[in-house]
Amino acid sequence: MDIQRKDVHNSDTPLLCQACESRHRGVCGALTSDQLLKLSKHSSRRDVEPGTELVGESLATKSYSNIISGVVKLSKMMADGRQQIVGLQFAPDFLGRPFRAENGVSAEAATDVKVCSFPKAVIERMIGEMPELEHKLLEQTLNELDEARNWMLTLGRKTAGEKVASYLLLIATHAFPDNEEDSVVFDLPMSRTDIADFLGLTMETVSRQLTKLRKEGVIKVMNNRHVEVPDLARLSERAGV
Repeated sequence: MDIQRKDVHNSDTPLLCQACESRHRGVCGALTSDQLLKLSKHSSRRDVEPGTELVGESLATKSYSNIISGVVKLSKMMADGRQQIVGLQFAPDFLGRPFRAENGVSAEAATDVKVCSFPKAVIERMIGEMPELEHKLLEQTLNELDEARNWMLTLGRKTAGEKVASYLLLIATHAFPDNEEDSVVFDLPMSRTDIADFLGLTMETVSRQLTKLRKEGVIKVMNNRHVEVPDLARLSERAGV
């Protein structure tokens, strides 16, 4: 399908942009229809399987992407070869840091992911021409900074049980931002090993805390990674929020 095709209502917005989360809640929401059309001429969409590297740490930055769906995990490599998961990104997050010559982290698809990518030069030129786009990127960056500070609190002060509950709450609220129900159902986007790495716990501790939450009725776990949260408020309380 041609990304520049118009819908039956003769909208000036490219068809693929109309249903895109980044158009409504992400950085592209700052663009007019004409600006979206201009950007769409340089964009490409692709489906990415779990485990696929999207961005390589310390490699030259050649493009940026909007996450359309799925979960992306961000990691940094230590000098001795150990790797640490330092964050997660969800739709409609912007993947990449404008005006940096090299990537500061590696990014890997934790689930099936859809991305819409743009050449580095195109985005950086548009940022210079469009204050609204620059403002939107700054707003998202500051939101990520706030979340990183909150996560520092989680890792530094919370108990193991609160950490695991906080992780589940993070997935429940970020993977389904428009959910207005008191409950939510989702698949864990990471293995127990990755969750343990992200939380600074052992895999055994993560499993014990998940079992405890399940026995107390805070969550229901089916098929190992399929999770139901019957009451988000109760999960929030267990997360110390």
